Amino acid sequence: MAADKACSSRANRTYLRSRKIRHTVPEPADQKANRRRRGPLGGRPTGYDPARYARRNVVERAINRLKQFRAVATRYDKRGYIFLGTVTVATLIIWLRT
Repeated sequence: MAADKACSSRANRTYLRSRKIRHTVPEPADQKANRRRRGPLGGRPTGYDPARYARRNVVERAINRLKQFRAVATRYDKRGYIFLGTVTVATLIIWLRT
């Protein structure tokens, strides 16, 4: 899971770690400063991989392009398999246009 700095609370990280979900969440500057200020009691630095976090941008741009299709953005289709077909058609149209 890759998330932005807004999701970097200790509770979120603990939950992901307990579920064995690999995550890449950058730590905000104020949390870094508080951790450093506390010294050894502040805990270990977070496992942040800048290369993995940079790939998050590609996924977000793809989702934003899919949201340009009204049926995908508003999810008119109530059944999952029909919605999957709608997303597939939208993806094919995007692929053919590029």
